Amino acid sequence: MRGLLEKGALGLVTTHDLALAKIAEDVAPRLANVHFQDHMEDGEMRFDYTLQSGIVTKSNALELMRAVGLEV
Repeated sequence: MRGLLEKGALGLVTTHDLALAKIAEDVAPRLANVHFQDHMEDGEMRFDYTLQSGIVTKSNALELMRAVGLEV
């Protein structure tokens, strides 16, 4: 991330890695964390497609694993 910034890159990055998300705090305002809210509906993940500031605070990982047949 830092290397991309140094080269003047512009774009979006998706990650579940909280260490990468932390970089935005260190180099603000050049980077910002944003997220969509999601929920499980009829066994499928649905998104609201409204950008929210910050790092997502909830996870549907277990519900998603169950939806694809994993026993968790």
